[in-house]
Amino acid sequence: MAGKVYLVGAGPGDPGLITVKGARCLALAQVVLYDRLLDPALLDLAPVRVRRVFVGKERDRQAMSQGEINQFLVDEAKAGNVVVRLKGGDPFVFGRGGEEALALANNGIPFEVVPGVTSAVAAPAYAGIPLTHRGLASSFTVVSGSEDPSKPNSSVIRWDALARTGGTLVVLMGWQPLQSILETLIHESMPPETPVALVQWGTWPQQATVTGNLENAVTLGKEAGLRPPVAAVIGPVAGLRQELAWFDQRPLFGKKVLITRSRTQASQFRLLLEELGAQPVEIPAIQTVGLEDYTELDSALTRLGEFQWVIFASINAVDAVFERLTLLGKDSRAFGGLNVGAIGPATRNALTQRGIIPDFEPSRSVSEVVVTELANLDWTGVPVLLPAADIGRDAVARGLSERGAKVERIAAYRTIPAEGMADKARSTLEQNVDFVTFTSSSTVENLLNMLDGDRKTLEQSIIACIGPTTAATAIGLGLRVDVVARVHTVQGLVDALVEHCANA
Repeated sequence: MAGKVYLVGAGPGDPGLITVKGARCLALAQVVLYDRLLDPALLDLAPVRVRRVFVGKERDRQAMSQGEINQFLVDEAKAGNVVVRLKGGDPFVFGRGGEEALALANNGIPFEVVPGVTSAVAAPAYAGIPLTHRGLASSFTVVSGSEDPSKPNSSVIRWDALARTGGTLVVLMGWQPLQSILETLIHESMPPETPVALVQWGTWPQQATVTGNLENAVTLGKEAGLRPPVAAVIGPVAGLRQELAWFDQRPLFGKKVLITRSRTQASQFRLLLEELGAQPVEIPAIQTVGLEDYTELDSALTRLGEFQWVIFASINAVDAVFERLTLLGKDSRAFGGLNVGAIGPATRNALTQRGIIPDFEPSRSVSEVVVTELANLDWTGVPVLLPAADIGRDAVARGLSERGAKVERIAAYRTIPAEGMADKARSTLEQNVDFVTFTSSSTVENLLNMLDGDRKTLEQSIIACIGPTTAATAIGLGLRVDVVARVHTVQGLVDALVEHCANA
């Protein structure tokens, strides 16, 4: 039985611009053929066991010829596989998707085309340039600049007509011959002062935009170090960038930020950073895993009624406890009549989502503050359950015990060093990371262990810690700490990075 091929547009770079249908096709894929100019994160939308085949092309170099790609699609579909041909931008806009579709049609292979956001539209938009604008342009034309118009018989493009259309002209894949293209437009009577914007790596974190006119744009672009891929936007609308620029004006734009917290906890942090223009890089220094023996935790949960207080210090503790409660046939009602404490807004939210409104939340997520703010209560003989990590500070348990409480600090989960990340950590830090962030003492300790104690690799980066406890650990291990969040949450840490950049 023949399989099926989906020709899917991946969009111009920002992985958030893939269509819902494109993401759905990836989730069904058994084989994915992907291009060079797309974010590798999109491949994570496919099943873990999917076969991934790189078929990207560059000028004068390609992993697989177009004919080989066509035949590969046919062969894989005939073998009964669901194949996704993931193409940068839109498959039918200078993507040779038509050739692939013809090859499939000629061989009787069922296929679908899933349009994508083309860089011809997205790169200008992310540079703050509308392709059409009332009073400036009521049409736009997209052309390939892959051939030099000054060469005899080089192209069928009517540059003379394009010079007189009065709309917006977008030139893709034209960096090498761009000087000749602009000179040709001037020769064909387009005014030399016509605005031009050059957008490199449009929609990517490393996007760069240079503006000028037909006469000086290429010179300015070369002085700025532009290299392909570059989209050239020609016409009066390019002059709107100064007023409408937004993507590269965000407070953390272009900053590379190393995230060291566990992968299961990194998603919110990553999203916050991306929203502000940063380029997050995940090197989890720790990973959260289950206990090898749940006897002690299960015992405590079956006698929850014996406690007066349960204090959660993290989302992980909340998740672990409720996972075990479910297996024990219990739910949130097991906390009826108990006082519940939540250290930190994220922990509070995790409890609220499960129907529990905490009775206590400290003003700051620091153990000493927790103890101080609870000190006004009478703890004499009060039984307290503290589900926590298998390792970590005992400041809350110790502080409450000193005030007469009967504290049971019980492991609810384990944190262990992340495996297989040492080489990636070193190579990443060698590529000029702007910020290294630490969200716990263990992330500091484990990253240094990955680096075999080599602190020099961190000296070129700004080190930011989520709170004073983490900062103290970093300083104690010989690191220079530049930023400490005033609010000890990932949002507080992001705010601290923004403030640091604003004051730099």
